[in-house]
Amino acid sequence: MTRTRQAPSLLRLTAAIVLAGVALPLSGCLYAQIPSGQSTGSVPSDEPEATDEPAEEPTDGTTLTFAEGLELSDSAYIEWGDGFLADDAWKTVSPDDGNGGWTYGTIDDTCTAQFWQGRISDVPVVEGDDSASSDAILGVLLQSSTAEITPVATTGEFSYQIGGSGGVESRQVVGTDGDRTWMMAARAFTTVGVGVYVIVDCTGGAGAEATMNLVNEANAVVVTP
Repeated sequence: MTRTRQAPSLLRLTAAIVLAGVALPLSGCLYAQIPSGQSTGSVPSDEPEATDEPAEEPTDGTTLTFAEGLELSDSAYIEWGDGFLADDAWKTVSPDDGNGGWTYGTIDDTCTAQFWQGRISDVPVVEGDDSASSDAILGVLLQSSTAEITPVATTGEFSYQIGGSGGVESRQVVGTDGDRTWMMAARAFTTVGVGVYVIVDCTGGAGAEATMNLVNEANAVVVTP
């Protein structure tokens, strides 16, 4: 199942995140919030840890790298596929709000996964491939500049078309606060003018990076030309 893409501004959704009590550590220096030298759970095992470089160029048409994003038609339809709708391990925390956002939570209440899809007209689009603009989405969410985000973010993957497939390059950051860990991953499609992100937030010893792997295994970015 996929959801109809709505097109709110990203800044509007950021305000909703704060008001909803996600309580990500948004104030202060970003470098103090994101541990250095950590690998991200959804980076393929054959990639070097904590790398800022994009993955290899695709050769089989089953991936959507940052560079390939520039080849999309500006009329392409991009949305999350909902892989948790019938998953007994997850429950709805906040249903689709009609503005591009919804949240699932684990049955044991240790983790949430907050999804968003929509227009990125408020994001400072950066020239080049989609990598820098994906960092810009993270910057909006963390109230930081793209220049602050890029050195501490790493490249991972969302699933492409079907869950568990990998292939859609994304940018991601992780952080800890006591027994709480969080991880957010985003992808901008600058040619189309849209973006997607997911924020995983875990407490009680549950790992956000491992949970993000489960999110990517079940949920895919669906692209219709």
